[in-house]
Amino acid sequence: MEELDGEPIVTLIPGVDSKKKQMCFDWGPGEMLVCETSFHKKGKSETVPGCPFIYIVRKDVDVYSHILRKLFNESHGIFVGLQRIEEELTGKSRKAQLVRVSKNYRSVIRACMEEMHQAAIAAKDPASSHQFSSQVSILSAMELIWNLCEILFIEVAPAGPLLLLLLDWVRLHVCEVDSMLADVLGSENPSKHESFWNLVTILVLQGRLDEARQMLSKEADASPTSAGMCRILGDLMRTMPVLSPGNTQTLTELELKWQHWHEECERHLQDGTFVSSPHLESLCKIMLGDEAALLEQKVLLSNWFHFLVTRLLYSHPTVKPIDLHFYAQSSLDLFLGGESSPEPLDNILMAAFEFDIHQVIKECSIALSNWWFVAHLTDLLDHCKLLQSHNLYFGSNMREFLLLEYASGLFAHHSLWQLGVDYFDYCPELGRVSLELHIERIPLSTEQKALKVLRICEQRQMTEQVRSICKILAMKAVRNNRLGSALSWSIRAKDAAFATLVSDRFLMDYCERGCFSDLDLIDNLGPAMMLSDRLTFLGKYREFHRLYGDKRFVDAASLLLSLMTSQIAPRSFWMTLLTDALPLLEQKQVIFSAEQTYELLRCLEDLTSGRPVHGEPDAQQLQDDDIEATKVEMLRLSLARNLARAIIKEGSLEGS
Repeated sequence: MEELDGEPIVTLIPGVDSKKKQMCFDWGPGEMLVCETSFHKKGKSETVPGCPFIYIVRKDVDVYSHILRKLFNESHGIFVGLQRIEEELTGKSRKAQLVRVSKNYRSVIRACMEEMHQAAIAAKDPASSHQFSSQVSILSAMELIWNLCEILFIEVAPAGPLLLLLLDWVRLHVCEVDSMLADVLGSENPSKHESFWNLVTILVLQGRLDEARQMLSKEADASPTSAGMCRILGDLMRTMPVLSPGNTQTLTELELKWQHWHEECERHLQDGTFVSSPHLESLCKIMLGDEAALLEQKVLLSNWFHFLVTRLLYSHPTVKPIDLHFYAQSSLDLFLGGESSPEPLDNILMAAFEFDIHQVIKECSIALSNWWFVAHLTDLLDHCKLLQSHNLYFGSNMREFLLLEYASGLFAHHSLWQLGVDYFDYCPELGRVSLELHIERIPLSTEQKALKVLRICEQRQMTEQVRSICKILAMKAVRNNRLGSALSWSIRAKDAAFATLVSDRFLMDYCERGCFSDLDLIDNLGPAMMLSDRLTFLGKYREFHRLYGDKRFVDAASLLLSLMTSQIAPRSFWMTLLTDALPLLEQKQVIFSAEQTYELLRCLEDLTSGRPVHGEPDAQQLQDDDIEATKVEMLRLSLARNLARAIIKEGSLEGS
């Protein structure tokens, strides 16, 4: 699968002339942005590009179909269930379980196909109807291929039962006969219906001989001249040896019985039993496996694989799986007759009949418009232990590579990305790395979506991604002036720098309004306040206000002083802290001791001295500000009075 099979398909972008203008593009995980520049290829430039639009080129547009989204959702549950039961599967139960899983996948495809068919019928404009019908054809082909792979690779049916499964396969996918049957039986005189003989022929071609006999009995009732011939042909149909599922006869016994039956059919044909009825004679030739007679029914067979199964039924009923490719190739050649070349679907089916799994996957990858089919089929075949030896040269096996591609496509959708997470989880080699890269690109349009992404990252211990998401949400909250939310996200991200920035915004807000917002958050910071010095200060400063409100003045004073002397408070906030000390200095009882008052004086002198600190007002600026100057004078006066009271009090205590 490594080689390039041909030139990639050219995608035409309306209004863009890549032959004259240089193109500008940028790759994304699931799409590409393309625009035309103002530069000619010869180097000249224009002020405006000829095409002023930016185009988004998506590699997987099927994820945007609301009907196909159901396919993706339903199959996701089957996929996850298969991964979880893998360890429990052993022996015969394993094979039965894998077949059941395969049938579940096919039922999802058929349900989606039916819904798409109804949408095509209900479509109001021809373009939509054509689009839906085209999608029905693709889904039908997918189910056809999957069903054949199920028979050949998962069921691994031996000679005998193999043909029965192939007959069911054809009957399921060539289903026009049922509507024709209902139409003919619903008429007043079925044997005179224009489609009567076509119906009988198709029933014989599909091996539905009991139903064909019933139709012939109607012809016998309506036409006494042909009654004897209908009875003889009906008896031949009834006595045809078929290996039924519950039958215990061996293949050798079946082959002997079939040989006798075949000779009897040939004898009737040579004796001219049906010579007076071309229709009955043609049916007898078909039952003999006559290739010319079969090819005359090309229109009713409709495709070469129907021709193949009918040919095997009446010529090689005990065909072995190993011989299938020989009959398949000759049937394809005979059916096409050199008039046309095989379609992509023909190549895929032929690869399956040749038991070339890798070629099947390769051809499907090229022919189908998305990775859903090959990703799930490959995963199922890998569980059947059929792909163990095939590793890709760039480090991942085929199963993982296709699952990664499919999951990447899901991440391009605004809601299906959640399914993609599980697909990445079950890719042991490159899944986690891919998930980390893709989850960082999910647009966090709402907080609810952000919380989903965050929960996914936390469950998988994706620390860097958790931090990144929390920082993004914190930035959004800051822009919207939701400081409490911003602080909460920055704490969750364990981002000290951003927590400092938000804490500064809280302090600025306090200076402007005189009170704190989001008190519940600040009051319950707990150990989180140790994330940064500024956050610690914010928490402790709020604690000071709480102590002051509870009239625990001594504790409040001690905390206020420690905030300043420990250098934890920003110098730009010192004047606010000293101003907060004024009510404590003016209390009747002495709150600050002499030593504490000296510390406050030193802090005030440091602030008002001629030693400016970068980014903060220097001494000259403070002195020029009348309001600040008044504050300073009031502080000095209060500190001096408190110092005198404290010295007297402490001296009295010592004297006593």
